Order: sequence, then structure tokens, then C-alpha cells
Amino acid sequence: MKITRVVHHPPAELVERLRRVTMLADPQCYIYREAFISLEKIHTNYLAPAQTYVLSGELAKVRELKWELARHGLDLFCLNGYVTLYLEGAQEPVDLLPPVVEESIEADGSVFHIVCDGMHRVYLARLEWVVPQVVFIRGVPREKPYYAYPLPGGWSQVILREDLPPGFVKKWHRVRDYKSLYRNFNSAFTNVGGPRGRFTKEG
Repeated sequence: MKITRVVHHPPAELVERLRRVTMLADPQCYIYREAFISLEKIHTNYLAPAQTYVLSGELAKVRELKWELARHGLDLFCLNGYVTLYLEGAQEPVDLLPPVVEESIEADGSVFHIVCDGMHRVYLARLEWVVPQVVFIRGVPREKPYYAYPLPGGWSQVILREDLPPGFVKKWHRVRDYKSLYRNFNSAFTNVGGPRGRFTKEG
């Protein structure tokens, strides 16, 4: 699938929309409304994965997305805002944000920059020795942290796999009802994580 048109949105609009993001289970809670939000280039060594795997097929799709964006003069690893993608054969556009990273203070006082969205893009940046631009969010309410813990072993615990066998532990959830901590990016953007043909949501 090809990108037929791209609309670029500046950083100020990205931040303004992020402040409208609600919790999936609580549409009245604007999780980022009072947070500090910035676009930062952060080396992947200083980003903390919460996901224990990367799928090789999804990684290949993200690389194709990178090449397709380059055809339109855009850098997947440095969007400087966000983009709306119009895909050949798709009825609706898709918004693509930079990877979303939240600062999280754990029970022992450790501070981590958790990759909340865009895991495969961050992993691709790591493979290609790129320092990616991310949305860096600080000051999220302590009672509503990201729904999974950062991996104690960091990137050394992330496995590249072709598929996920039954019972495979994808993330270590903070609470039983972990979906109660989901951030609903589609409350402020269009089809984030929606169907992308060869460019399916990559985590």
C-alpha cells in the first residue's frame, strides 16, 4: 500500500491535541491535560521498554513505512509534529504520532522513560543507530500510571519473534483490570493504531 498524500501538523497542534486525550475507561479524564509535553530526541538507551517482544513482520512494515514517508520528504524518526496519512485503497486517513514516552517513578524511587506507544519504531531506530524524536510526557497523575511496568532488564529482555506462542507474557501489568489505565489516543486523533494495510499499528 502506498501513501498518496501527507498532511503535516506542527508541534503546537500535536501538544494541543495530546491534552485532549482521555482514558479509555473514563472519557471525562484528560490524562495529559496538566502534564509537561515536549518533543525530544532521546537515545534509545535511555528509553525503557515495557513490552517483552518485537514482531519481525511488524518491524518490516514499519521499515516500509519509513521508506514510504521518505518518498514524501518526511523522516519517520523526526516528524516535528504529527502527520495525517492518506493511503491508497483506504477509506479513512490515519494519524501518525511520534512514539509516546512517559516518565514513570517506580516504587523504589527509580525513574524510567517508558515507551507507551511506538515500540517497533523505537526498536527500528535502535537497529539503525538513530536517536529518535519522541513525545516526552512528564507529570502524569501518579494514580494513573502507564498500565505495565518497565522491564527490569531493559532492552536485553526484548525478544525479536515471528509470532507469539500461547501463554507468552507480553507485558507485566500493574493492576488486574489493566485496561482501566489505557490511554485512548483516538479521543483526540484519527485512527491512531487503526488499519494501515501493510502499515498496521506497530505497538
